[in-house]
Amino acid sequence: MRMFKAAVFAASLMMSVAPAALAETPADVLVVAQNIDDIVSIDPAEAYEFSSGEYVTQTYDRLVQYDAPDVKKLAPGLASEWTVDDAAKTITFTLRDGVTFSSGNPLRGEDVVYSFKRVVVLNKAPAFILTQLGWTPENIDKMVTAEGNKVTVKYDGDFSSAFVLNVLAARPASVIDAETVKANEADGDFGNAWLKANSAGTGPFVLKAFRAGELLNLASNPNYFGGAPVIKGVIIRHVAEAATQQLMLQTGDVDMAKNLTPDQVSGLEGKDGVKVESYPQAAVHFLSFNQKDEALQPEAVWEAARYLVDYKGMTDSFLKGQMEVHQAFWPKGFPGSLDETPYSYDVEKAKKILADAGIKTPIKVTLDVINSTPFTDMAQSLQASFAEAGINFEIIPGTGSQVITKYRARTHEAMLLYWGPDFMDPHSNAKAFAYNEDNADDKYQSTTTWRNGWAVPAELNEATKAALKEADPAKRDALYVDLQRKVQEKSPIVIMFQAATQVAMKDKVEGYVNGAISDYVFYRLVKKN
Repeated sequence: MRMFKAAVFAASLMMSVAPAALAETPADVLVVAQNIDDIVSIDPAEAYEFSSGEYVTQTYDRLVQYDAPDVKKLAPGLASEWTVDDAAKTITFTLRDGVTFSSGNPLRGEDVVYSFKRVVVLNKAPAFILTQLGWTPENIDKMVTAEGNKVTVKYDGDFSSAFVLNVLAARPASVIDAETVKANEADGDFGNAWLKANSAGTGPFVLKAFRAGELLNLASNPNYFGGAPVIKGVIIRHVAEAATQQLMLQTGDVDMAKNLTPDQVSGLEGKDGVKVESYPQAAVHFLSFNQKDEALQPEAVWEAARYLVDYKGMTDSFLKGQMEVHQAFWPKGFPGSLDETPYSYDVEKAKKILADAGIKTPIKVTLDVINSTPFTDMAQSLQASFAEAGINFEIIPGTGSQVITKYRARTHEAMLLYWGPDFMDPHSNAKAFAYNEDNADDKYQSTTTWRNGWAVPAELNEATKAALKEADPAKRDALYVDLQRKVQEKSPIVIMFQAATQVAMKDKVEGYVNGAISDYVFYRLVKKN
């Protein structure tokens, strides 16, 4: 710690500052308090945690990417343009001129080929995102090739190039400096050990130091093709305790605190020169009914349930700032999302739906829930509101692993859980919420449909496959919107909320961008007035 303080700004980061003498961070460095103890690796071929995803975005680029300031739009990255041949299942990218890695080495097609190959061959946690394109260690040299400034990507699967482009915008598709990494390979590890402590990208920042459980220190890249960041560096200090983060923000030791509780946020707003920004996140929270239980099979039960959730009551109280009402499977803030929220808490309407369908009440249903906030609070709210219409929940709390294990075994009745996409393409969630062609017990699928024993109607299965195949982006988005509307209207899975994250920062901080997943956190536009 002593070396860190001396190298950066000495006493300004020390917690011994007297309350009356507020510290001040350097004008050209953003200092962040954040819990980053989830990081296992910062190699983009292995990074699979929230904090490591955020780091990769600061130091690496992809051929195409969602970028600041508009994280809703897929934009050119290291590729200035591309041409698509859906019939041949091929995309040809033209690399941007004048791009250099932080080493000074120029970007080449060979760097892209090597980057993709090492992900497939190393086969670390996020590799499946690329291997779903039909890439294997045996065929990767034929599937990704380069000639001059042209990179040709081939894929093998019943999907469109629009899907492939979103896959290539994902974290493991980050492009690394092949020459530098090859020079640091050890025992055929493709530089994996070296990249756990170093960066070799083209991004707006360069890694100066990473010490697990302590800090990430990033310096701006003056040669970044998108324009050098305004600030000279970002220091992310590992601070596990929310109370300590709050104190450091109030005393001026940091510019930003990212893991505060709702109560702390409420107490900070408008005080000590602090502002709080809220950003929708990709995770959607839902209530689902297992279709292996005969009492939960009538569609009237599903429909009535949509009017028995006290959406506003929860988001106005204990979920305030943490979640917003969202009733479709693809999160708000990305192309193809359905943002309409047609359902509200209406007990009388729910009772009528059940009565008209001849459903006899009361109905007793067990409800499995993770035994921690806010899930237990949500379960208690659902228990109270559903009881008004004669649906009586018996809450069964458990650890996360217990609840998910039971869900995977399809032995629950009702389940309160959440779901997040593996990469930002609507198919990632459509497959989970709108597709299940084989509902047999021995045909396990990692989807909410199969886990709830829902044999999805053929119409929805076909619509899911059609959307995956559609090459035209606008038509594809429209297909996903229509698919979400159908699931929203008739499904045993009641989607209720989309998570949000709150970030507290000094008033002087501007330009921070936080997308729906950690991969879309950007510091390069930040300035401190």
